[in-house]
Amino acid sequence: MNDRKEIELDITDLAFDGKAVGHIDGKVIFCDGGLPGERVRIKITRTKPRFANARVEEILTRCDDRIDPVCEHDHQCGGCTWQDLKYERQLQCKQEQVAACLKHIGGLDHIEVADIVPAAKQFYYRNKMEFSFHLTEDGESRLGLHRRGHFDDIFDIHHCHLQSEFSNKVVKAVRDFTAEKEIPVYNVHDHSGYLRFLVVREAKRTGQNLINLVTARGELPNKDEFVAMLCEQFPEITTIVHNETGSKANIAVGESETILFGDGSIEEEVCGLRFRIMANSFFQTNSDQAEVLYNIGFDLLKPEVGERLLDLYCGTGTIGIIAASRVAEVVGAELVTDAIRVARENATANNVENISFFEGNVKDLLKQDEFLSGGFDSIIIDPPRAGLHPKALRRMLRLNPGKILYISCNPATFARDAKEIIDQKYSIDSVTPVDMFPHTKHIELVGLFTRTNG
Repeated sequence: MNDRKEIELDITDLAFDGKAVGHIDGKVIFCDGGLPGERVRIKITRTKPRFANARVEEILTRCDDRIDPVCEHDHQCGGCTWQDLKYERQLQCKQEQVAACLKHIGGLDHIEVADIVPAAKQFYYRNKMEFSFHLTEDGESRLGLHRRGHFDDIFDIHHCHLQSEFSNKVVKAVRDFTAEKEIPVYNVHDHSGYLRFLVVREAKRTGQNLINLVTARGELPNKDEFVAMLCEQFPEITTIVHNETGSKANIAVGESETILFGDGSIEEEVCGLRFRIMANSFFQTNSDQAEVLYNIGFDLLKPEVGERLLDLYCGTGTIGIIAASRVAEVVGAELVTDAIRVARENATANNVENISFFEGNVKDLLKQDEFLSGGFDSIIIDPPRAGLHPKALRRMLRLNPGKILYISCNPATFARDAKEIIDQKYSIDSVTPVDMFPHTKHIELVGLFTRTNG
């Protein structure tokens, strides 16, 4: 097997990262393209002792679950992995992947995986999209999304079906303006240039919109013209901000921010409360499904009026503020300074007085007496994809809470952490996957750990 060989392969499964899976002589083959039940002709692109990577050159036999994607960019975009797969089958695959992670990573095949909760909206559901600037070898300026499998190749997006038509029009307007004004585009290889990202945030329930232009360090050329163009073409824009960064990391986060129009924030409604969102704030990307996810979590947790609740990785305070009316007191912890500031503002705006927020790394806060004073009856954790830091996990378990509600965006790290939690005298009966991101590989889930008497 080598990188020049073309062979036929039967696709049997979909991997956790969205790739199609087949087997040849006991070796796992991960393919870009192909669906379970299909026979394909592939070209091997890389080989390792236990697996190989390949791309599908031709589909020889189509499966019954294959459909025609609605998006013109489906063949090249790295965003929607499964738009050519029936939605019902997408849900089934995600549920199976959660079960596989629990079994193979955590050794927890006794945990029931409840039926995955489907999304009411399968398109135009995202409230945030990040678009990248790119300069081709021919000097052509682009603004769009990453070509599948490439961190350094961007194609011009004309119509993305995950956000809104408003967003698509904004991308085109910014692309045309920056190209016309010949504003230099950032190069991810030599780190020259200026324009890096365009981020569009839409509050689906309030109709407010935030435009964030992320650049390298320096004054924005044609700043006044840029703002005037956007405000004239899109009167529905609430605020425009400019974020500057000197970091070489290819992420759309600024180190300093200038408000160009409006007050620099928008507001979204979840569970009957209103939350402020800024350019660099974390907020669940699907507003409708976030409400579904939180309600499932609270139904599991069953918080009681007299309890003290600890909200770890609280972000801008959404979960803790929603929970505050159900308990005696909430304490939130978050590393990001701006997020803590906005969390406090959100609590004030919603007249929530029984919540306090601490800024710092969770693993460090969990050993500070001031933070831990009074103890906690229940803990809610919603960590990043990497899951809980080992020290944070150990220190959290030393608090000996009666209940731990774990919200996860990564079934693999959830399974890893779940094993450790269960080993420390906790039990969990089931987890519930929630499909926050139709047509993509991403999976959200929620589960409740209860302290045993053993």
